[in-house]
Amino acid sequence: MTNTASKKSKAKTDRCKNERLEARVTKEQKRIFQQAADIQGRTLTDFIIASVLDAAKQVIQEHEIMTLSAQDREVFVKALLNPPEPSDKLRTAAQRYKQKLGV
Repeated sequence: MTNTASKKSKAKTDRCKNERLEARVTKEQKRIFQQAADIQGRTLTDFIIASVLDAAKQVIQEHEIMTLSAQDREVFVKALLNPPEPSDKLRTAAQRYKQKLGV
């Protein structure tokens, strides 16, 4: 797909907005939102959608990234570098798996 076709497809998708969100805000909150939108040269709706979308992506990213303490990292790296010997249960499971695959 060419860049022009991609832009047209995105523009068409943007026009097909069927869902609606509503929120009650204070007069002061709306004033602040409008001021920020004006500074960016956007409509209030465009500013709010972009801001909420950015915030949502950030929350999802923070949720999906695993953060380990220094001690946790040390234990994890040691386990990777010096893995324990497989247990009898693990060996048996691996044999069953290989038999099922015919390996």
